[in-house]
Amino acid sequence: MNLYIKTENGQPINHPAFEDNLIQAFGAIPEHWETFIRVERPTIGIHQVFESDIPTYAKVDGVWTDVWTVRDMTAEEKEVVKQTTIKVAKEIWAARPQVENWSAWVFNEEMARYEPPIPRPEPDQTKLDQRIQTFWCGADNAWKDTPVRPEGEYKFDFLAWEWVAVVN
Repeated sequence: MNLYIKTENGQPINHPAFEDNLIQAFGAIPEHWETFIRVERPTIGIHQVFESDIPTYAKVDGVWTDVWTVRDMTAEEKEVVKQTTIKVAKEIWAARPQVENWSAWVFNEEMARYEPPIPRPEPDQTKLDQRIQTFWCGADNAWKDTPVRPEGEYKFDFLAWEWVAVVN
């Protein structure tokens, strides 16, 4: 569907209208209506904001279009985003079941995540094939292999270091 926008003295008036509606109302596209191209709201970066929730209309390369104005965040705005992200990450972490298992992990503020004091070892396909997983063991402060995971619905109890059947 083609769009047109009414203009006066080289400025847009109101909002775009569909070509079919203009033809139905006026029998043709009136002289003071010009082609309009709709532009979807763009995706912005994590440290960018829109100047407005609605676009302005401007003539670009001879055609009226939506113009979305984006700007980089100020240092203050970036700090608010950072602190909010950190707060949420810490709240989610603290709400984990058996969170005490990971008490040795350290929060990385730049990445807004907790990291182990020892990097996780690369997965061993043989162990995975045997349904053995490597998890952090807070009691030993080390990565440790689990017992073989039984068939069916099980979750891992980090304090008892065993698989526990999930009961619905």
